Amino acid sequence: MEHGYGGIPEALTCLRSLAATGTPAILRLPESTAAWAKKALDLGPQGIMFPMIESPKEAQKAVSFCRYPLNGVRGAAHSIVRASGYGIDAGYLGHCEDELLIMCQVECEDAIEKIEKIAVVEGVDCIQMGPLDLSASMGYLWDPGNKKVREKLRKAEKQVLEGKIGNEKNNGGAYLAGFAMPHDSPEELKSRGYHMVSGAVDILLFRKAAVEDVKKFKLSLEIGDGSSDDDDPTAEGVDADDKYWSE
Repeated sequence: MEHGYGGIPEALTCLRSLAATGTPAILRLPESTAAWAKKALDLGPQGIMFPMIESPKEAQKAVSFCRYPLNGVRGAAHSIVRASGYGIDAGYLGHCEDELLIMCQVECEDAIEKIEKIAVVEGVDCIQMGPLDLSASMGYLWDPGNKKVREKLRKAEKQVLEGKIGNEKNNGGAYLAGFAMPHDSPEELKSRGYHMVSGAVDILLFRKAAVEDVKKFKLSLEIGDGSSDDDDPTAEGVDADDKYWSE
C-alpha cells in the first residue's frame, strides 16, 4: 500500500486470493502510524511491513502498534474483524502477536547508521533493506547501483547478520530481507546471507512482456526505412533499465 494505487479494500481482495492458495501475505503500510497498522492488522495478514524506520525508537513504536494494551497501543475490535474470523477464532488474542511477522524497512543514510540497534529491538523480526530510497538519500536517485551506495548497503547487511548471529541464543536479532534489483540478483542477495528475497515485481513483468510484444510487431513489419534505433528504448538490444541502473 506504500507505492501502489491500492488501499484497504484492494488489500482485502489480495488477502482473500492469497488465502485461497494457502499463501502468507505481508502488507506494506503507506506510513508507519498506529492508525494504518490497526486497519491493516484487522484484515488478518501474516506479516506487516513498516516503511522509513529511522531509529530504534521508531522501531519500538512500530512494534507497539502491533500489540494490544498493556504491551502496545493497537486498537481493540478483535471480536468483529477479519483477523479473528469475525470473532469465531476464540483463541485469536492468545496467538495473534506470536504469529505475526513484523518487518521494518531501513532505507535512508541516517537510518543505516543506526541499523545495528534497530535490528535488535525486541519484536522486530526482519529488517527490509530499501536500496532505492537509500540511493536517493545519498544523492544517487538515478544511480542506485553506484559504488558508494553498494558499499553502504554491504556494511549495513553485515551489521544485521552479525546481530542475528550474536543474539540467536536469546531468540533476538532480526532476519535480513531485501529487494532484488537489475544490478543485484536474487542469487547475489542469497550469497550474501539474505534470509528473505523479494524477486520479480508484477508491474515490471507486465511491462517487459508488453515491450517485447511491441518489438516483435515492429520487426514483423520489416519496413526498412533506414531510421536509427539508437535512441529507441524499445529497440532490439537496447533496454531502458540498462540506462537507468548503470553505474
